[in-house]
Amino acid sequence: MAIAIPSIACLGVIGRNNNPLHVSVFPSYDPTTNSFAPLRTPLQFSLLLSSTLDVFEQRARQNAANATGLTGDYGLLHAIDERLASYGFETNTGVKFVVVVDMRGRRVDGAVLGGRAAGVGAVGLREGEMKPVFKAMQTAYVKLLQNPFYDPDEHSPPTGSGGKKIVSRKFAEDMRRIGESWTPGVTAL
Repeated sequence: MAIAIPSIACLGVIGRNNNPLHVSVFPSYDPTTNSFAPLRTPLQFSLLLSSTLDVFEQRARQNAANATGLTGDYGLLHAIDERLASYGFETNTGVKFVVVVDMRGRRVDGAVLGGRAAGVGAVGLREGEMKPVFKAMQTAYVKLLQNPFYDPDEHSPPTGSGGKKIVSRKFAEDMRRIGESWTPGVTAL
């Protein structure tokens, strides 16, 4: 018997000027066709990532008023529909990482789970499940910043307008590895 467990549908990096820097889209399991395909187009995921900016702004105001929020982990930003949910993290430089999780995106055989198949599909994500993803995304971003040929001001100009997308092949490979290797319960990526 095959069941579906959560998987990453999209990883996004948003610059400090709220400009999209990077978007990676991953295929999800479709039980009707027994195949893998993205749930949405890259443009639709870009719009979903943009919709999280209001939540980041609102939570930042709440954290400033309460003098909290030192971790940068915003947790669940919002449930998009019955299948997708977005989670967020903001660095101290204002760069935002967004993970869109498909709650039924990966097919797993019951035999692989050792008889735990019935409970796995019914359980959502626990608090902290996204921390390894955000840590790996931040590590990949820091590696990108250490590249002497990468100019962060070119991607998030101090003037606040414009900005280029990240075109680093190594960074894209790191994002692909993170998105494809994460499953609930993973502690390091």
